[in-house]
Amino acid sequence: MTMPRSEWLSDAELPQLDQHLAQLERFTDALADGVIDSAELATQEAALVAAMKAVEGRLDDAQHALVTTLLVELTAYNIMSTLHGLTAERLAERFGS
Repeated sequence: MTMPRSEWLSDAELPQLDQHLAQLERFTDALADGVIDSAELATQEAALVAAMKAVEGRLDDAQHALVTTLLVELTAYNIMSTLHGLTAERLAERFGS
């Protein structure tokens, strides 16, 4: 799937991949009912593995190191952002907003 090139960061230097994510039909379909089931997670994992395989073989060692760092930092950010959001939501439920 080829997408038009767009910047990964906003003018404020914040990640802006949401526009691509909104176009990822399997993602939006999976979120539609508010529950991610095992099959949906497995489908996304397979898509991730396929994308990684498609890219990894095309990278030289320096590019591979950069992309590996990018993937690790993105994963850490996503987990931290999710946990931060869940914590803020729990605090708002417990103590009001």
